[in-house]
Amino acid sequence: MSIEKLDRRAALRALLSPAAMFGMDALFTAERSSAAAVGPNDKVKVTKVESFVLKNSWVFVKISTDAGITGWGEMLKDDAKACAAGALEVGRYLVGQDPSRVVHHWQAIHRGAFYRGGPIKTAISSGIDQALWDIKGKMFGVPVWKLLGGQTRDRVRVYGQLSEKTGVNAMKVGLRGSKRSPFKYNEGMKFVEEVVERFKALREKVGSGVDIGVEFHGAVQPPTAMTLIHALEPYHPWFYEEIAQALNVDVMAEMAKKTHVPIATGERIFTKWGFREILEKRAATILQPDVCYAGGITELKIIAGMAEAYYSPLAPHNPQGPCSLAASLQIAASIPNFLIQERGDNEYSDLLAKPLPAVSNGHRPLLTEPGLGISIDENKLMAQVGDPREYRTAYDDDDGSVVDW
Repeated sequence: MSIEKLDRRAALRALLSPAAMFGMDALFTAERSSAAAVGPNDKVKVTKVESFVLKNSWVFVKISTDAGITGWGEMLKDDAKACAAGALEVGRYLVGQDPSRVVHHWQAIHRGAFYRGGPIKTAISSGIDQALWDIKGKMFGVPVWKLLGGQTRDRVRVYGQLSEKTGVNAMKVGLRGSKRSPFKYNEGMKFVEEVVERFKALREKVGSGVDIGVEFHGAVQPPTAMTLIHALEPYHPWFYEEIAQALNVDVMAEMAKKTHVPIATGERIFTKWGFREILEKRAATILQPDVCYAGGITELKIIAGMAEAYYSPLAPHNPQGPCSLAASLQIAASIPNFLIQERGDNEYSDLLAKPLPAVSNGHRPLLTEPGLGISIDENKLMAQVGDPREYRTAYDDDDGSVVDW
């Protein structure tokens, strides 16, 4: 068959000999080399969907194609086995499909189910969505943020461990007294004083140049939360996170009206429909959707657009792995109302084939490699596959009752 009769992909592959491919190794990974002859107009099909549960409960999904391009995503770390199994079920729909129709597949997976929403179903959609965007970015040869409208900033501010080396000057802390964290319905004055004194000492130690978010984690009951909210205000918290469970948005909205400190929430809220109520009732001014279970990159872009109409920024939640961070950074690069990225200073060297660009002056450079901008080392990942850790119920030592944590 003459080369004129070959399709574009086959022609380019015929021209790239093994020796030539080896010579390009300094520029491309093995995956990029095999996919280098694939363009956005070529017909590509999904061939396989795989999921992996790690011992630390992180859940990864890998989507393979007939073009040699693979995409990676992450899902909810709680109910890990259920999420992993759900991704494989979605594979029955996805195999044979064009992976570049990302939004179409999001809609098909979401609306194809009679029961919609919730952490597990949206986590499955989220991981699949990330992996499909990863593939699409690699097909176009660009990072995902270029497909989302282009960059809106030159670098991404992160928070995590304070460090002179990285310049990180923002952090988040939990509330704690001398022996435990607050969880009773109405904590006594002595305990409240202990919590406040610890936060005051931290503020005096780090000074006014450090932004400190305060994590209530939905574990502090509203009467105690309101007492602490007012008691901590003189020490200038940057925001209060999850002052109440999102199960009752009206309670959160009522509490938010009684403080000038911004309220943040979102790690247990799913899809645009969940965040709609938060925005409309002004229950929070900082939204913290998690790209691994709020609906993926597709949904976070929509949530950001909704939030912009209420002058609310996004500070994406991230307690998980490298796909979670990379996908969040794609969102940060492409929306105007981004505030800061949680755990953006993590390096994930135990899972990545290539180091992330270093954090400098408290910011991480935009990821510029195609797709999510990272390369998973499958050998490193497989070495960590195993039974996920268990989440245990918390109890009040005083009377044995179940408490939030």
